[in-house]
Amino acid sequence: MRSYTIGQAARLLSVSPDTVRRWADAGRIPTRRDEAGKRLIEGPDLAAFSVTLAAEASEADEPYTTARNAFPGIITAVKLGDVAAQVEIQAGPHRLVSLLTREAVEELGLAVGMEAVARVKATNVHIDRG
Repeated sequence: MRSYTIGQAARLLSVSPDTVRRWADAGRIPTRRDEAGKRLIEGPDLAAFSVTLAAEASEADEPYTTARNAFPGIITAVKLGDVAAQVEIQAGPHRLVSLLTREAVEELGLAVGMEAVARVKATNVHIDRG
């Protein structure tokens, strides 16, 4: 059975190692110590916990969408053309660029400095206002 270190679990859950340690200290996710005293999380426990986290996140006040890959971030650039527009979002280490209509940008009121969520589905990037 595969075990994961706190750091590996943090990367898989997209949180900091400190967050995983706090969850473990609070009893939300079980850990054990190896021979060197390092905390480990068993694979099935991590899998179950990731499902729990996903369920908690889906209960949050977010708009419903079928696009699963969400990148919350901040709008860093908006370039308007006569018909089309380009919106750039910095989501952590990821820079995402979406091409959409100028009308859509204006309707959403997208501007540099706003929070937004880029949702990636197949070859499309959908932009949701935060």
